Amino acid sequence: MFDDQSANTVNHVSFKIPQQALTVICGVAGSGKSSLAKIINQQLTQSGQDVISISQKEIGKSSRSTLITYLDIFTEIRHLFAQTCHVSAALFSFNSQGTCPNCKGKGVIVHNMYFMDNMTTTCELCSGTRYRPEVLAYKYNGKTIVDVLAMTASQALTFFKKQPKIKQGLQAINDVGLGYLKLDQSFTTLSGGELQRAKLSKYLNQKGSVYIMDEPSAGLHLKDIDLLLALFSSLIKKGNTIVIIEHNLNLISQGDWLIETGPGGGKYGGHIIFTGTVSDLKQSDDEITKPYLP
Repeated sequence: MFDDQSANTVNHVSFKIPQQALTVICGVAGSGKSSLAKIINQQLTQSGQDVISISQKEIGKSSRSTLITYLDIFTEIRHLFAQTCHVSAALFSFNSQGTCPNCKGKGVIVHNMYFMDNMTTTCELCSGTRYRPEVLAYKYNGKTIVDVLAMTASQALTFFKKQPKIKQGLQAINDVGLGYLKLDQSFTTLSGGELQRAKLSKYLNQKGSVYIMDEPSAGLHLKDIDLLLALFSSLIKKGNTIVIIEHNLNLISQGDWLIETGPGGGKYGGHIIFTGTVSDLKQSDDEITKPYLP
């Protein structure tokens, strides 16, 4: 139970979060949803509860930050190539010996146009692979390092099925519904929801923890909502509690417990105008979320 809590636009609110359940914080933009999640995070952390807070801003997004580097499996893959081809593992890094000397491992050349926007072109030497041409002569199970990096996580899971250290991370990425991402896909191309689920993949074996997420459905196709809900259900069965900020009505309607902030945004928000189950909401006189629930 959270009694008489305040933060930013939220003032003197009291509410509860059921354990081992999916709680959805909903409401109009600027009504205090993020502030409420902040209160939950701070209070639980101070009480000694293990809190896993996953926002859309916590994963570094740079041109060199990719799925394979985030999963920390690139080293294992480079060593496999090195052992098979009897060469240095550094040769299969586009940040070390294998780096294309022309683009410095970026795959592109940025041309400074001075009074115009910079122009970016594919590197002519490596054709965007980021590697020295001679690196492509080495193969593991018939595939070059460039072939492997071009695989989706689902394809790589099959390709490396006999490599447990690599398989574990790839399995987790598939479990959170991101099996379609390529191993070398830059995190700058991912939506906020995809970034959150990539981070979530590292915390799938927790027990007794509280997960706090900010719009995990962002960027998701409707058909993938069921996959996300199945993932939440799996985490809850392990004894975890999940709290999400969400606008997606299909996801809101599947929550075990709802907290609606409002009634408006900014100075017109900051209040909790409803708490309860979806059934309770449908029988209430709520005028903001209720009319739009499926």
